[in-house]
Amino acid sequence: MSNAQSPTVRHRRLARQLRQQREKAGLTMERAAAALGWSRPKLLRFETAKTRPKASDVEEMLDLYGGDEGVKLALMQLARDIRKRGWWSAFNDVLTGSFAELEDDATEIRSWQVQFIPGLLQTSDYALALIRILSPEDSEDVLLRRLQARMARRAILERENAPTFTVVLDEAVLRRAVGGPQVMARQLEALVDAAAKPNISVRIMPISVGEHAGMDGPFVALSFAGELDQDVVYLEGMGGEVYVEEVGQVTRCNVRFDRICEQALTEEDSVSLIADIAKEYQRSHESPR
Repeated sequence: MSNAQSPTVRHRRLARQLRQQREKAGLTMERAAAALGWSRPKLLRFETAKTRPKASDVEEMLDLYGGDEGVKLALMQLARDIRKRGWWSAFNDVLTGSFAELEDDATEIRSWQVQFIPGLLQTSDYALALIRILSPEDSEDVLLRRLQARMARRAILERENAPTFTVVLDEAVLRRAVGGPQVMARQLEALVDAAAKPNISVRIMPISVGEHAGMDGPFVALSFAGELDQDVVYLEGMGGEVYVEEVGQVTRCNVRFDRICEQALTEEDSVSLIADIAKEYQRSHESPR
């Protein structure tokens, strides 16, 4: 399925909320469809994000379901925003858009990483080194497009309504010389600068801790401002992207992140360690061979 045809994050969110509002009203899909004068497949396509409903369709559904007027107004606005284009739409050739859209909407992002520095904090040289090794089959033009997209993502941390971003890195991420010593020195210096910003917190899980709460892998948890917007946990691997939305699972991930933070170094000690390792890379680069 092409990116243009895939449901956006807002579209999936609306579909989920419409289904929940119907269920709260005590209506089966068959009864709701009959009351609306629609076929069951039409309503099913709306509730599974297979078809984008018009604002008038959403209004008819919510009038039938009743409930809180504030919820109705919020969902009507969400229906109008489904086709809203974000920065990622300019990079449809190299981005699916779903995670970028989540990041852009989030008010709080919590990231636990064990392999590399997260994209929102990557320098261009570090990012390009990663992109090259992870996408060896791509042409140079595509690699550079991926780099452009990644650099564009970073703007969300600089805007007026920037989300808070808390990242915990395994110490091994700092020790892994992606792109070589000079690239790593500049990347870690940039990480120190980022940690000084009021909306960014950088913590390190030291190797000396031994076993810790994050040993089963990295994840990103995102929270949103809207009352109807549930937290989402994002997982990425060779098998593709996974979005965890079930409340119990998301809660467990958030508790896990809190435990990871408890075992990590303080922000002050983390920044000191990052700066020290940056100096080690710099000395390594400057040493005569």
